[in-house]
Amino acid sequence: MRRATIAVCGDASLNDDDPRLALAEALGTALVDAGYRIVCGGRGGVMRAVARGARASAHATGGDVIGILPGIDPGQANAFVDIAIPTGLGHLRNGLIAQADAAIGIGGRAGTLSELALAWALGRPVLALRGPGWSGRLADAPLDDRRDEPVYGFDTAEEAVALLARVL
Repeated sequence: MRRATIAVCGDASLNDDDPRLALAEALGTALVDAGYRIVCGGRGGVMRAVARGARASAHATGGDVIGILPGIDPGQANAFVDIAIPTGLGHLRNGLIAQADAAIGIGGRAGTLSELALAWALGRPVLALRGPGWSGRLADAPLDDRRDEPVYGFDTAEEAVALLARVL
């Protein structure tokens, strides 16, 4: 049986004391504990934190985090990515990340916005952390008029996983 994939998108560079990194790490653990596989951009910031959390799960299998890299060097992946896929596509790789079964935004700038908007356009459920960045701007409202449901806002990793169980 195929495990559902969850794209986790967010800021690539945050200060080490930014609370969104702790939330992303807790989310990585919670997602793997719930039986999901994670897809991300494979590099730093939120991507590294969610991958680190996935690796910390008692249910980690060694194939839980897929990093879709913008460049051609698999060595660009953070140390917690299990499967690194170098694309050479730069930001266009965001369209591959958006193919996951659902997408979660944590903060973010233009790259995160593009991933969440593509996931929305593909009909995927989109969840967004309330707070700073694009995720906070999108949380709890529809992204556009194509769909009736909103971008589902959340405040904790547990709330995000519970939302996923409801919408997938």
